[in-house]
Amino acid sequence: MFNNFTLQNPVKIIFGKGTIAQLPKNIPSNAKVMLTYGGGSIFSNGVHQQVIEALTGYDVIEFGGIEANPTFETLMAGVEVARKEKVDFLLAVGGGSVLDGTKFMAAAIPFEGGDEWNNIVRRKAKYGEALPIGSVMTLPATGSEMNSIAVISKKETDEKFGMGHPLLYPQFSILDPETTYSLPKRQVANGVADAFTHVMEQYLTYPVGGEIQDRFAEGILQTLIAVGQKTIAEPEDYEARANLVWAATVALNGWINVGVPQDWATHQIGHELTALHGIDHARTLAIVMPYLMRYKMEAKKEKMIQYALRVWELSGTDEELVEGAIQKTIDFYESLGIPTSGTAYGIGEATIKEIAKRFEERGNAFGEHGDIDAKAASDILEMSIVE
Repeated sequence: MFNNFTLQNPVKIIFGKGTIAQLPKNIPSNAKVMLTYGGGSIFSNGVHQQVIEALTGYDVIEFGGIEANPTFETLMAGVEVARKEKVDFLLAVGGGSVLDGTKFMAAAIPFEGGDEWNNIVRRKAKYGEALPIGSVMTLPATGSEMNSIAVISKKETDEKFGMGHPLLYPQFSILDPETTYSLPKRQVANGVADAFTHVMEQYLTYPVGGEIQDRFAEGILQTLIAVGQKTIAEPEDYEARANLVWAATVALNGWINVGVPQDWATHQIGHELTALHGIDHARTLAIVMPYLMRYKMEAKKEKMIQYALRVWELSGTDEELVEGAIQKTIDFYESLGIPTSGTAYGIGEATIKEIAKRFEERGNAFGEHGDIDAKAASDILEMSIVE
């Protein structure tokens, strides 16, 4: 049954060439801005210069060094700087990790309850205030630019958790595809895989008659399939890169998940692989997704057949379509240069046991039916290191 839903997305998207120049139209002129960024690629690709020129006349301080999987420890250092400097606007410049970290900072800076890991990341406390955020996105992948979700890691305990709050929607996000041209091929491939898996988590469940959501999802998947290898090989093909940038945004901005069931077990298992092994987030998804599909092939059979027919245009018996859907998914990740075997990343029995232990201790159960528990996670990962 098509479920009831409420949809409200307040993010203003500013898309296209040269749009960084529009920053002054979207940030109050009297704001004290903290510019947040990652490892410094925005200096070599000219984005930092564009941002600083656009912010001429503003009071700006900078905080860099936010990791690819943003850590609580690094972010809290930024929080202390922002509190001391009395910052009142945050501008994230970079990829989804920078924006995720900035979302946490936006909530943490005005928070007076202490223990920000448990109270904000682990959602133990309620809060009613956050600093306003804007973003200039330079890596298409996470969709963080048009949602209120963030994922934060803690080095001390090798943990990684998602958080979110309606206050953490960016006020605006600038998406200029040309700022992504200099990205390494590995990062572009990861972005394609990340966006693809985001769609699959919301689409590959069971039918409820949400035809608009299904068709949107299938269109995004087909777009990523069409432009994925092309934009990796030809990074300055504007049309291909623009389609990737927009596909990554709409893959996780709320459009395709309203009124339909969602899975997200692949992400939850993948987070643990990143926490324990430091594997790129998108690559953990490629390890888990095909084998979760196989593990849940009966429960997901109707949507897997639909996926095979509509997205990959396969034909055959139901069994052939299901097998084809799994194989095509593996082939797609592999075509991006992303291995799908857990053994390729050094995952073994010790890792699987630790993840199962964590699921058991936390009482975790994910998936659209709430049945991806410790045993299921273990079984799925066992499949990934056998095949």
